[in-house]
Amino acid sequence: MMMSKTTQENRATSTPEAQPAHRIVAGHERRAAVKTWLLTAADNREMARQEWQRQGVALLRCGGILTAVRVPLLLVEAAAGTNDRREIGVYLDAALLGGAAFLDETSSHVYFLVPPTLWNRWRVPESECLVKDSYLGVPDPDPDPDEAARWLLDMGGPGDLCSSSAVRQLVEFARFRIAQSGS
Repeated sequence: MMMSKTTQENRATSTPEAQPAHRIVAGHERRAAVKTWLLTAADNREMARQEWQRQGVALLRCGGILTAVRVPLLLVEAAAGTNDRREIGVYLDAALLGGAAFLDETSSHVYFLVPPTLWNRWRVPESECLVKDSYLGVPDPDPDPDEAARWLLDMGGPGDLCSSSAVRQLVEFARFRIAQSGS
C-alpha cells in the first residue's frame, strides 16, 4: 500500500530525531503544570480546586513544597518606584530573576513564594516568613486581573520559587528608599 507523500512527511517529522531539542510550552500548559504542583501543598486537592473555581483563592499549607515571605504593599511600591500593578510586575520580574509573587489587595500585602526551609531563618525587618504548617490563600494560577488576590509575577513553571536573597534585597532596598524620601 502506498501512503500519500503528506502522510510520509508527517511521520518523518514526528520521529524523535526531527523534534526540536526543547519544546515551547504554551501558557495554559504551564499554568496547568503550576496548578498541579501547587495542589501538592493542599490538604485536600479536590477542595482546593473547588476553592479556586468558586473564590479564586485556595488555602495551601506552608512548609512542604513552599512557604511565603509577606511584605507590605507599601514597601514593594517603594522598591518599584510606582503603585501601578503592571509596572510592579515588570519590576519584580527584573529584580527577582525568577520566582513568583502575588498581591492580596484586601490585606495590602505581597507574598513571595520561597523555599520551605526559609521560615526559621528569615530575619528581615518589616517582612515576615510564614511558619511551617501555616496556611496561605494562593490565587488561581489562571490570571484574573480583577480579583483582590492576583499574581504580580507568575510562576515560570512548577517549583519556580523566589531566591531568598533577592527578596531580602528588595525589602532592604525599599526600606532604604523610604528612609531617603523621609530625609
